[in-house]
Amino acid sequence: MITTAERKLFGTDGIRGIAGEVPLDATTVFATGLALGHSLRETAAEPRVILGRDTRESSPWIAATLAAGLREAGARVESARVITTPGIAFLTHTHGFNAGVVISASHNPWRDNGIKLFGADGFKLPDALELAIEDEIFHHAARVTTPDPATLPAVEDNAALEADYIQFLIDCVPELNLGRRGDRIVADCANGAAAAVAPELFRRLGGNVTLLNIFPNGRNINDGCGALHPTWVAGEVVARGADLGLTFDGDADRCMLAGPRGNVINGDTILLMTARDLKNRGLLTGDVVVATTMSNMGLEAALKRSAIRMLRAPVGDRYVLEMMLKQNAALGGEQSGHILFPHLATTGDGLLTSLVVLDLISRSGKSVDELTADLKVFPQVIVNVKVREKKPLEGIPAVAAKIRAAEEELRDSGRVVIRYSGTEALARVMIEAESEEAMRRHAEGIAEAIRAELGV
Repeated sequence: MITTAERKLFGTDGIRGIAGEVPLDATTVFATGLALGHSLRETAAEPRVILGRDTRESSPWIAATLAAGLREAGARVESARVITTPGIAFLTHTHGFNAGVVISASHNPWRDNGIKLFGADGFKLPDALELAIEDEIFHHAARVTTPDPATLPAVEDNAALEADYIQFLIDCVPELNLGRRGDRIVADCANGAAAAVAPELFRRLGGNVTLLNIFPNGRNINDGCGALHPTWVAGEVVARGADLGLTFDGDADRCMLAGPRGNVINGDTILLMTARDLKNRGLLTGDVVVATTMSNMGLEAALKRSAIRMLRAPVGDRYVLEMMLKQNAALGGEQSGHILFPHLATTGDGLLTSLVVLDLISRSGKSVDELTADLKVFPQVIVNVKVREKKPLEGIPAVAAKIRAAEEELRDSGRVVIRYSGTEALARVMIEAESEEAMRRHAEGIAEAIRAELGV
């Protein structure tokens, strides 16, 4: 695994930053197109690249600038317009593109944006290839004449590509008919990419589905809604007397749920119910599920009661998938709502996850609460600390001492996970413990030590 320190542009989920500033300035974006195009030319004379974007106001000019760089390098570019990240992953490998690119910053605020890359197989590019492209980006950025984004034509969109993706989603759950049970469903599209896909998808699936936050204005993506704010849709479920809530992030590769009591259902709970369903149908290869270091100890215990083994990968869906492929696992995911079904898709897909859960509910005749009633969640807190740099924490005596003290006290009754975000300038302090008092005391103590040494 490539460490954060080795990366200068690429994080765990592509390039991300404030739109218009390095590394999302016009020069770096154009150089990224050039570098990707040159990389693809090593194996294809005239490579084909598909672009997709989310609803941020900066996405069109970034897409146009990146496309200009790709064309300068000899690549052909097609656009699937506003579409989800997993939609581009699907279209890349099913339509014979040499690469796929998504302009999105996922769950980040509207001022941010990003560039995510997929290979011809629909999987995210390997770390080593991203680093090779990164080196070439720096080479080109120092030498090219960057076109003014205002002078570039918009990338022409092909609406038929989105229709193919919607059909794929429906084909994944061929027996699903949302009108059969009569459940009332509320779906929060976060004013993001799901807003472009969900209306037609759920229209075709029937049922009583109310879609919310489907009117993006370029600046309201993830604004107090979406998978990063699942309590919002939980409140709507209660207010509207609904049976289930769905919520997606800005590029719809995540899905979280809300139960009829307004209870938030995160990725851990989704993993539990889908793991049991796959096992019951003989589809859970090796009876193993891959989660991450952030997944709750309660999930591990509940899976064990169902004779399912849980493995922990580093945080980041690419690392979950890496371990899944090694273990030939049929299911994996993150607490944040990235769920991976490799027999269906090459990357996490929030819309697909929601359909799999809805299909499970329909077949079982049970609610999500009934399906996971035995899940006892350990108290857990995550404190995010903004940092000015990402120095190794074990090399900072004051921070290391706080971490050691927490680990010693919680050795048999909790967990301590401290890591840097792969996409933001944040240190994440996660403490899990049977004692809520000890959990909060250690989380705040470690967070304060990090603030004192590295805080903004």
